[in-house]
Amino acid sequence: MDKKAAKILLNTFWGGGGWKTAPAPFSGDEFEYAKSKHVMFDPLTITHDEIVDRLHQLHQDTTMKERVVSAFVHSLSTKKVYLRSALSSWALTSQLPLHTYGERPALHANTSSCGDCNYLRLQSDREYVNVDLNVLNFERIKWGGVRHNWLLYCLMDLELLRLDNESSYEVTPEDITILEHLLAASQTGDPRDSARSLEKLWKGLFPSSKQERDALLEIWAASGLLVPGDKPRKGKGGSSDFIFAATWQGDDGYNAEAANHYFGSYLQQTF
Repeated sequence: MDKKAAKILLNTFWGGGGWKTAPAPFSGDEFEYAKSKHVMFDPLTITHDEIVDRLHQLHQDTTMKERVVSAFVHSLSTKKVYLRSALSSWALTSQLPLHTYGERPALHANTSSCGDCNYLRLQSDREYVNVDLNVLNFERIKWGGVRHNWLLYCLMDLELLRLDNESSYEVTPEDITILEHLLAASQTGDPRDSARSLEKLWKGLFPSSKQERDALLEIWAASGLLVPGDKPRKGKGGSSDFIFAATWQGDDGYNAEAANHYFGSYLQQTF
């Protein structure tokens, strides 16, 4: 990612006091530069059906899964947090059928009135008019994403990964060691441990902030790596800090099948 363009985007939304009020509409030489590097964007108008079609095309690319996985593992030591959420964007949309918004209406809409999106816990609307992708990409670059289950975010995330200048992502022994430690820490075995407990256990295992670890927990849970079990939950309603990881607890551990599916080629033993 172009560092100058990323700095322009970050400075647009974030300052010493936290969130800033971004100008509307975006304009000027810096904005045009960031646009030329695929870091900032003009407002987007698109339909749900167009998003689904573009996601379907991405999933036909036989090289994308390995690109998604290697980018994720590469990010662990390099702190390139914007490379992480493609894992959840890929996983969340991998089972999404080619469909239209009104084809199967949701009986009990939680995240969408579209039944197919709602079933996969994807937030989607029938159409998007003049949507600002810049704030979504800011969150992606700053923390590794926030709105991981937004259908539009998944599309942006995967398309930006495909456009990234890196032809491949080097996975180092340090990356693999971090991955092994993250997995091992997830096996606490204690039903009293929550996603917040795991976030604290992960502290010190790799270069990260609390917000980045929170994002990583959601990415793992959305990807099927951290799956709440059927046993009674020890927590009281789960954690409001999380969506996918809200009711995970320590004795759930990590999903061995999912870990092997994504990371098997990088790990010395099969999880």
